[in-house]
Amino acid sequence: MQYLLMLFSEEGAWSRMSQADQQRGVAAYQAYTQALKEAGVWVGSNRLQDTGTATTVRLVEGKSQVLDGPYIDSKEQLGGYYLIEAPDLDAALGWAARCPGASHGTIEVRPVWAMSGTSAA
Repeated sequence: MQYLLMLFSEEGAWSRMSQADQQRGVAAYQAYTQALKEAGVWVGSNRLQDTGTATTVRLVEGKSQVLDGPYIDSKEQLGGYYLIEAPDLDAALGWAARCPGASHGTIEVRPVWAMSGTSAA
């Protein structure tokens, strides 16, 4: 089954880190991604641009409304994700606990709802 690991953290924290801490952070995420790949569970991952680049779209009375910015203001923002293939929720939670982001933010784990007629598990 596929699980989406959504990485939430304080968006401005990265820019306040020293260059050395940023390099350690990058190395930690590279090692984590490599471990996922070597275990055969990695499906995809990406870092997201800052929330200032977000655009929100919703329908109001049948007409689209486009707004700049994120859907909600909060202390932690969605900064990236990993899509993994795991046998069950416990395995997905184990991978989430190993994610470097768990030490400075929150990892939300959510099963992917497979659409009928698709190859996603």
